[in-house]
Amino acid sequence: MQQAVRIWPYPLRSLGGAARDFSVAAAGSTKPTMPPCNFTPKPYKGMTYEDTVKARKDHLVPGMVTYYKKPLLIDQGHMQWLFDYEGKRYLDLIAGIVTVSVGHCHPKVNARAQEQQSKLWHTTNIYMHPTIHQYVKKLAAKMPGNLKVVYLTNSGGEANDLAMVMARLYTGSYDIISLKNGYHGAGPYCGGLTALNTWRFPLAGGFGIHHATTPDVFRGPWGGANCRDSIAQTQRKCNCPEGSCNAANMYAEQLNDVLKYSCSKKVAAFFAEPIQGVGGTVQHPKTYLKQVYAMVRERGGLCVSDEGVEMKVWNLRCDGDGPDRVLVVLVHTSGVLRPMELIPDIVTMAKGIGNGYPMGAVVTTPEIAQVMSSALHFNTFGGNPVACAVASAVLDVIEEDKLQENSRKVGGLFLQELLKLRDEFEVVGDVRGKGLMLGVEFVKSKKSVEPLPATEVNEIWERLKDSGVLVGKGGLHGNVFRIKPPMCITAEDVHFAVAVLRQALSEVT
Repeated sequence: MQQAVRIWPYPLRSLGGAARDFSVAAAGSTKPTMPPCNFTPKPYKGMTYEDTVKARKDHLVPGMVTYYKKPLLIDQGHMQWLFDYEGKRYLDLIAGIVTVSVGHCHPKVNARAQEQQSKLWHTTNIYMHPTIHQYVKKLAAKMPGNLKVVYLTNSGGEANDLAMVMARLYTGSYDIISLKNGYHGAGPYCGGLTALNTWRFPLAGGFGIHHATTPDVFRGPWGGANCRDSIAQTQRKCNCPEGSCNAANMYAEQLNDVLKYSCSKKVAAFFAEPIQGVGGTVQHPKTYLKQVYAMVRERGGLCVSDEGVEMKVWNLRCDGDGPDRVLVVLVHTSGVLRPMELIPDIVTMAKGIGNGYPMGAVVTTPEIAQVMSSALHFNTFGGNPVACAVASAVLDVIEEDKLQENSRKVGGLFLQELLKLRDEFEVVGDVRGKGLMLGVEFVKSKKSVEPLPATEVNEIWERLKDSGVLVGKGGLHGNVFRIKPPMCITAEDVHFAVAVLRQALSEVT
């Protein structure tokens, strides 16, 4: 382990204070200056770049996508930073596809993993071992209501598979509703919930699953300037009376049509991401989930909150300030802990609960969990001792490093700065999100909202990478930048990233 490692490269300054000017380049440079980092990577000792490219081509499945014209070869990570084989440093704003939650190789998480590895790597859960019991007790304590029983898996896809089985067993019904543009995994079972054709093979599947219209207030048929529970609103006109959201009502009524015409009188479940991640950081309008949960429960169904992909880290939060407050078990949304008005029956989670260590979970009530005792059910690696030690450390770090508060403050600043870009550039059609789960959608023009062609989006994307900033892409057309960094990023990182994006937009558009 590195000695005297500081968790933050520098203290967080007040959001109201003077910002360091990252638009001013260093002497002799035309690029914004990257914030400092006190970590020095070790020399690279792996395969040559050329041999790595060949091995990937020859021995990994061709469907495995590689980012960028010249793919990155990443060797080391430290908190919000990644280092390639040549030692070049990158600000990681996609966090291993929305997975690294508290920071790459966080020293406290590393120490816990190493301690457990020296004692016990693996044993069957037929025996008792301490870490699984310590972790599930700690996780259950973060959950509201009667969500107190935890099933541990290896991934979010496995968690959603299990949630589907639970819902169908518990209700005795088969019909499940999910949302178009949603992503819930790519396996042969949960893949039916996913409603993006870019992720679907021409194979039979998805039996009993029905897709309702995406409640997208930017690109969808309904939406206005006050629909979102966020400081980032669309620029569409809004005629809704105060305290009401007509768009939410219209989208909820469309889902009600699916229930009336496509399903049996009793349904098994409704699956939804609190904010659609792979689909392009699409945030539901206020009151939408509250209305839909009521409709589904009226028909005997369970409500499942899938937080496995986009939310990264789960800790008890309340998403929203209005009547649609819903359990969002994550640390990326803003707000403070408050009484829950809308609690799912099942929560699925993965990715960031292990800070990148393979792990997933399903949390539900004792009553619903009981249905799994009707037959043998077992997961060989679910609840692995090392995985549970890592996940337990992640929960501790979230509290000790005050990462929820950091996500709220730095995420709010990020949104404010990105909104300035929307006002400056015609191609920036929409900025959206909460906390540190953000999206920037690019369009040909704000009037048409036609997606910006891939060639232009990719050119902006490449220039960000060349300047040391990594973001993801999402949305059906790949025209949304997904910004979901580790929660340890700072205000200075934000100003640097926005300066880089501003420069790339100026050069390309």
